[in-house]
Amino acid sequence: MDPATLIGIFIAFGAILAMIFLEGGSVSSILLPAPMILVFGATIAVGIASATVKDLGLVVKALPRAFQGKVESAPKLIAQISGIAEKARREGLLSLEAEAAKIKDPFLKEALQNVADGMDPDELRELLEEKLAAEERTERVAAKFYTTMGGYAPTIGIIGTVVSLTHVLENLSDPENLGHMIAAAFVATLWGVLSSNLLWMPIGARLTRLTDLMVERRTLAIEGVLSVQGGAQPRAIVERLEAMIGIKAPAAKGGAKAGKGGKNPDLKVVA
Repeated sequence: MDPATLIGIFIAFGAILAMIFLEGGSVSSILLPAPMILVFGATIAVGIASATVKDLGLVVKALPRAFQGKVESAPKLIAQISGIAEKARREGLLSLEAEAAKIKDPFLKEALQNVADGMDPDELRELLEEKLAAEERTERVAAKFYTTMGGYAPTIGIIGTVVSLTHVLENLSDPENLGHMIAAAFVATLWGVLSSNLLWMPIGARLTRLTDLMVERRTLAIEGVLSVQGGAQPRAIVERLEAMIGIKAPAAKGGAKAGKGGKNPDLKVVA
């Protein structure tokens, strides 16, 4: 679990509360049911209106991932592919069928199985890239949904403020309550801007970031598996994948035993 989103949102709301207390205010002054119902209810409603019924399922499933989602680290994936390349070099591509059975990642698992089955490299690349593109499109639907709600929320807050101010103008004959009513009117704008920038936009940005990382890892897997299928040396595969992400990967576990001089020249990776 990566708690970055939870930590960030918690600190942001904590800063709002700290400001209220330091200015001698009360939290109850902004926890008004009417503007909160309008802002959150209408924002979600127009978000639904901008999507499709099928999208809603993706949106609901993606919400926990925004707070708990974690993508496998690139160095770990490269080290895994390095070990797979070493095994294929020692035992042949057919050995990857048994290796695929040990892998949890369904994308990498299927890729290795297709290599073991002897699929043509060009066909395999096309298949994997199409699967990646489809998965990316699906992941970005939820991210766009929350980002879209972040765009709607401030405007809906302003609508709520205008509606409340209209009510204020209808009660100018009651000057004792004008201050309270005007303050309550601006709470709608507050919740519109606050929910947009402290909730919806961060969730959308988080899901977008997770999707970008997923695409990067899948791309590494595609290039790594195709390199293994093409018979490239493990060290060459590692260096190529490292160049794609600009970092060094740890040495693979379970690689070939040390050769002459106690070293494996094909698995020399700087940690």
